Amino acid sequence: MRVAQETVVKPASALRGALRVPGDKSISHRYALLAALADGESTIVNYATGADCASTLACLAALGITVTRRPESHPGGTTLRVRGQGLRGLSSPAGPLDCGNSGTTFRLLAGVVAAHSFASTLVGDASLSRRPMRRVITPLAQMGAGIEAAPGDRAPLTIRGGELAGISFSPDVPSAQVKGAVLLAGLQARGRTTITEPGPSRDHTERALGAFGAEVAIVDRQVAVEGGQRLTAKTLHVPGDISSAAFLLAAAVGLAGSCVTVHDVGLNPSRTHLLDMLRRWGARIDVDLRDERDGEPSGAVTACARPLGSLEITPDEVPNVIDELPVLAALATFVGELRVTGAGELRVKESDRITALVTGLRAMGAHAEELADGFHVRGGRRLAGGCVDARHDHRLAMAFAVAALGASAPTRIDGADAVAVSYPTFFEDLERLRA
Repeated sequence: MRVAQETVVKPASALRGALRVPGDKSISHRYALLAALADGESTIVNYATGADCASTLACLAALGITVTRRPESHPGGTTLRVRGQGLRGLSSPAGPLDCGNSGTTFRLLAGVVAAHSFASTLVGDASLSRRPMRRVITPLAQMGAGIEAAPGDRAPLTIRGGELAGISFSPDVPSAQVKGAVLLAGLQARGRTTITEPGPSRDHTERALGAFGAEVAIVDRQVAVEGGQRLTAKTLHVPGDISSAAFLLAAAVGLAGSCVTVHDVGLNPSRTHLLDMLRRWGARIDVDLRDERDGEPSGAVTACARPLGSLEITPDEVPNVIDELPVLAALATFVGELRVTGAGELRVKESDRITALVTGLRAMGAHAEELADGFHVRGGRRLAGGCVDARHDHRLAMAFAVAALGASAPTRIDGADAVAVSYPTFFEDLERLRA
């Protein structure tokens, strides 16, 4: 389904039903990249359908990896066959590697190509080209890669790879993308690579490495990998993306009389802090853990409407819910109150999410205040609807759609087509759930 650039969302009386969401973006990226470095042909079931993960596949194809797709093989998902070329087995690309809007593709791919003895130029769209890359440049350069960046350490990035040496690295802030890039480079380097993070971050890279047969040492917040370990081709299943499910679950919590179940969604403990916060806020959230495949747990999550109180998200909690903050702000417009601080990183996402989020919610009639490193949203009055600009940011487009459900009149979302980045069928699924 192709989403229009401008989409009108009408108010809803309630949301009810059950569905599945697209495959997890974070896991899909990592499975595809590791499958390319493995020996033999891997099968990835329910690979994410959004544009971000398509960018990863396009870059792998440019690096000589054969990928075949069967879109009909799994409802709402894609089954891939990826023919791996082994460690350091990629081919020199004929042109720039276009990562589109995907920061995950850009940073993880930088770690992969840094170990190959050819030059690669990584580029992205206008939004990605504004995002700083110093966090990934520093460790890869320490390992021995030659890197040239645009002013401000931004894309495009030209990486002259070669034989890398393992390092011990301590990033300033927790980042699953930086950690993943360093681990992927370390897998192909001489010796041992160790990362010590200042706080928790998503652990999908560690789990994915284990799924492909690599040994990863994890002690507290320290992760280490020995270079030169061969990866074995696998058949893997990608669970649904809980960050996508978050928008439907939050909408169900906010609309009186609503109850929504999302099946086969990923329940990795590093990603379920959102559910804990919704409960702390007063929401009714039920979780049924049903399976664990390839190290990634999954199951069903049910969210039902319940009046909310006040919630404060502190700086130490922000990294665990950084992607879900926009939808939590949208939920606060129904009833309740939300205050977020320590989220300055939102200003260097696909857009300045703090300014764009507050501007959009205010345009709809919300009590919303922009803070230097966060925001403050208070419910208590019904939104009026109106026109908002998603700034070509997929998470803002979906957050505004959630807020629009509780308005008194329709809301037009400009830039709604950005949902194709992560959840192409979002508006279609939202309509299916209308009671």
